[in-house]
Amino acid sequence: MATREIIRLKVAESTNSVALERGEKGAAPGTVVVADSQTGGRGRLKRSWLSPPGMGLYFSLLLRPDLAVESLPKITLAAGLAICKAVEFEYGVFPQIKWPNDLLLEGRKFGGILTETGDLQNISNRQKPLVVVGVGLNLYLPESGFPPELMGRATSLSLHTDKKISADILLEACVNAIEEVVQSLEKGYFSKILSAWKQRDAAQGKILTWVTPHGKKLAGVSLGPDADGILHIRDQKGTIHEVLSGDVNLVGKILE
Repeated sequence: MATREIIRLKVAESTNSVALERGEKGAAPGTVVVADSQTGGRGRLKRSWLSPPGMGLYFSLLLRPDLAVESLPKITLAAGLAICKAVEFEYGVFPQIKWPNDLLLEGRKFGGILTETGDLQNISNRQKPLVVVGVGLNLYLPESGFPPELMGRATSLSLHTDKKISADILLEACVNAIEEVVQSLEKGYFSKILSAWKQRDAAQGKILTWVTPHGKKLAGVSLGPDADGILHIRDQKGTIHEVLSGDVNLVGKILE
């Protein structure tokens, strides 16, 4: 990645925040912000992301995709697929995805993606939107182990491969894969991306619980994302719900 700017930080509150700030100041697409640790790493729904020093890969990629604003949410699904392919190629494991942004190994979370945008209100038709794809991957088990609330739910790449892990090699592979899949999005190939994504869908046909943004809890069978990347869940009464946002949890039971 010699031709791109890579901003390496020992500590960052959030690589996404740094990347967004740099993007607003005119940093070039392809700029990468990577930190050894984050003090305020975040995921969806304002959750924190555990980012201890030396234990993971925490980076953000700045993009200016040639996409309509309404298509930007597809980047999260596309990036998830890209990361899975990169990790599989480098380390011989088969990551799966829980919609929309959780990356799993053998049913446990080892990574996540947070896609954020710059100010979309004042974008003209000639401007490409500022998008930052933030990625956090657990490469090693923390010395003190995972905190109690993550026991049984989290894992690290090192527990699933005998190969030597290189954060730099994985960074390059992930960044290249994300850029490649976003180029496919720009060419209108989301259906192909979605087809490959569904091969890694950890929830297809399984029961999910879903807490809506208004706090209502529902349960149903995951039907997977539709052609727009929107998740569909069928509840016990047969009603199909479109899930645009909210807290989605995998119960794990397969529908008989």
